[in-house]
Amino acid sequence: MNYRVLKENDLFLLTNLAGDVTPEQTAGEEQLTGYGLYRSDTRFLSRMELLVNGRRPIVLASEADQNYAATVVLTNPHMEEDGKLILWRESVELRRERFIYGDVLYETVRMTNFSPQPLDFELAIRFEADFTDMFVVRGFMGGKLGVAHPPQAAPGELRFAYDGSDGIARALRVVWDAAAAVAGADGVLRRPVSLAPGASAELSLRLLPSLAGVEPSPLRPAEALARLEAEYADWRDGSCSVRSDRPLLDALYERGLMDLRVLLNDEGLGRFPVAGLPWYAVLFGRDSLITALQLLPIRPETALATLRMMARWQGDRHDAWRDEQPGKIMHELRRGELAATDQVPFSPYYGTVDATPLFLLLAAEYVRWTGEAEALRELKPHLERALQWVDDNAARYGGFVSYHSESAKGIANQGWKDSADSIVHCEGEYAATPIALVEVQGYVYRAKSQLARQFAGLSEGPGDGWDEWARRLEAEAEALRQRFEAAFWLEDESYYAIALDRDGRPVRSVTSNPGHALSSGLFAPERAAAVARRLVAPDLFSGYGIRTMAAGQTGYNPMSYHDGSVWPHDNSMCLLGLAEQGFAAEAATVVEGLLASAAHFEGARLPELFCGYGRDAGKPVRYPVACSPQAWAAGTPLVMLTAMLGLRPDCADGVVTLSPSLPDGMDRLEAKGIRIGKGRLDVEVRRERDGFRAVVTANTTGLAVRCEAAAAAPV
Repeated sequence: MNYRVLKENDLFLLTNLAGDVTPEQTAGEEQLTGYGLYRSDTRFLSRMELLVNGRRPIVLASEADQNYAATVVLTNPHMEEDGKLILWRESVELRRERFIYGDVLYETVRMTNFSPQPLDFELAIRFEADFTDMFVVRGFMGGKLGVAHPPQAAPGELRFAYDGSDGIARALRVVWDAAAAVAGADGVLRRPVSLAPGASAELSLRLLPSLAGVEPSPLRPAEALARLEAEYADWRDGSCSVRSDRPLLDALYERGLMDLRVLLNDEGLGRFPVAGLPWYAVLFGRDSLITALQLLPIRPETALATLRMMARWQGDRHDAWRDEQPGKIMHELRRGELAATDQVPFSPYYGTVDATPLFLLLAAEYVRWTGEAEALRELKPHLERALQWVDDNAARYGGFVSYHSESAKGIANQGWKDSADSIVHCEGEYAATPIALVEVQGYVYRAKSQLARQFAGLSEGPGDGWDEWARRLEAEAEALRQRFEAAFWLEDESYYAIALDRDGRPVRSVTSNPGHALSSGLFAPERAAAVARRLVAPDLFSGYGIRTMAAGQTGYNPMSYHDGSVWPHDNSMCLLGLAEQGFAAEAATVVEGLLASAAHFEGARLPELFCGYGRDAGKPVRYPVACSPQAWAAGTPLVMLTAMLGLRPDCADGVVTLSPSLPDGMDRLEAKGIRIGKGRLDVEVRRERDGFRAVVTANTTGLAVRCEAAAAAPV
């Protein structure tokens, strides 16, 4: 990462390594533009540049180990004028400490004189606020925009204001506590500093963005930081902890857990995951739903909050501009000026084929893990409408849930591989829509078969409809299974096609997509085994992870976004299937590869994706515009834990099954506080001569634990 990002709820700050918001890029930052302070898809702050005597300081330390608080250490360059010494190099330490809490950005600049002489200099911070919509910042489009007003300076504060074309007033107020600091109409805050040897001085700032005249209320910085740290401590202490004899796994899990906390928002229905930073800090259909799936054994309440948010925005009409249809679950929700004025169709946009099946699947899995069937009663109207959308869509497109965009500014490919070149025939021809994706059929099958089980348990007597609904879903799932096997299986590849195109032709490229459907139970057993083997074969498995497309395919490109790269979350979905279906050795292979890749990424953080070059070519090659942190990449270590434990809960049957298998180089794993049923489960796994042994050290779940043997992974 050659940028730094802080986030808390709906406010995030994106800076360069010096902690500055600058309009231009500097050396080594070629892949990123758009530094700023953002709220509700608007860049409130477009410049915040710290200067010493008009010059940029030198970066000494800039760490990315936290996403909610940060420290950047700087020092001054050497300064002379006409042969006269102004400031000897590295005389002053400038320590910038900042965090976000309650929609307020807090920053303290502490200046310390480490020279043996008294020093006099000017500290300045140049502010600009352009209130630019996220789509404009990212260069996607222009549009009818509002009017920005000149900055207004007053004692102790600097105010920027903007009248949006959507009728919403936006403003940013910068306040500080040093009487000697003065701002002008040019937006520059200046403070003369005089320091004796060893002395320090501070400048404390608070940045308050407001919407429609509602401004957040700042606290004393110490109180705000204490509250923030307490919330993070509660998140860590209330989540499952992991300890192993592989320190990298422990670090990777901890990093993923804390990254997920920073990527949670709350709009009154509980905390739900946004997709990722810096550009997708929004409710995002498949990303939020998949991340909630990953979090089920750690924080199942996140799943319920996500389901409620998706239900709030469920489609209720036919709107081609937004690709909206009744019952459909949204893809992406934006709240900036262009969305509010209908210049982009993201308020929200519904162009996704997988979010609706994933909504149904998450509801079923939430009850499977927690036993809280009342959630299904609460969500019943939304489940009915989502199931109706699934059935109507499949009927329209020949029996398989498919996508075809109607929006003039919509997304052409509407599965998780949503780039324009991602669905390609082995001859090199791009598939034409409507397209039926293999993983989507798996989501539909799993959702219907699991909901059938859950609905049957909700019946309180004849005539209440739950049993009838369950029987219908079970029959529909079986009918889908029979149609699917005939249409998607590629006999010569012993593998499934990624999709069916407009003409019903299988798209024969070998990809990772069937791995997403492996956990569904949709595949015939012998074919599921063939898929498991192929996922870790040399053409699909790079050594660092499962590629999105197998090497040797016509469309393969290890540098591409979706046609040969490695996505950690893609691997996590495959891992869920490998573990669920009992392919322990293959799961251990994937876990080991991901661990090997993580050793090369800053802060033990898995990025959104990386290039698909083989492990024999050296360390993983970064993908230049990968988001980091990204929610479903952060959730991947949590799935690695689930896979290594072979963890399969079933609250309806009152049983938790463990079938552990550890990867190369790991002989011991301990997990405390796994959330299942009514409580928590603590488990220790050890490698033994003839396999792996799991010992339950605590169980308050209310469920019986059944341990099954798993074949030992290669030593």
